[in-house]
Amino acid sequence: MPVLGLFIEYLTTNPTFFVSIVVAVIISVVLHELAHGAAAIWQGDDTPLVTGHMTWNPMVHMGGFSLFLLVMAGIAFGQMPVTPSRFRSRYGNAMVAAAGPLTNLLLALIGLTIFALWIKNGTLGPEGVPTAGQQFFWLFGMINLVLCVFNMLPLPPLDGSTVLADFSPPFRRIMRNPDNQPFFMGAFLLVFFFAGRIFDTAGKIADAYLELFI
Repeated sequence: MPVLGLFIEYLTTNPTFFVSIVVAVIISVVLHELAHGAAAIWQGDDTPLVTGHMTWNPMVHMGGFSLFLLVMAGIAFGQMPVTPSRFRSRYGNAMVAAAGPLTNLLLALIGLTIFALWIKNGTLGPEGVPTAGQQFFWLFGMINLVLCVFNMLPLPPLDGSTVLADFSPPFRRIMRNPDNQPFFMGAFLLVFFFAGRIFDTAGKIADAYLELFI
């Protein structure tokens, strides 16, 4: 998937692909954030409700800048306000943080399963090419796999760092040390240079899963 300003070119060269990606990303990010919110509420924190974030409105979760980046460059992010001090469980932080990526994993399984069953029991388009509907569910599955893998990396501000910090006091101390913030920021930015590895990993996982059906 092109990034850094090239994604919008698909609006004219392949509008079906463009719309499929945009719709799939918005659905995936919104459900990811709602999962964080639902987990926080389950843990006794009503911040998601008080701030009005338990909504399907993508503008609330993503904001105008994230939606702009999505359309222009194929990159998006979201947020869900929570108050960890209100969590009931000792590992409430980890539970709330993991809820988002786990939701993406579930969505990936749903999307890839629908794609696989549709291919196996349905018909392909001309010359054996998947139809627009089939392609959407494959893209939906892949996008959610990428979101799951990416968000579970142990780098702030990604969910994986919160999960690891909750179970590893040494890592929590390292993560909270202001002197280490430049390192984490540099490592986070470096991830984008190796984004292809994340897509490759997600692709291998998807292929292995699809082999169970096709």
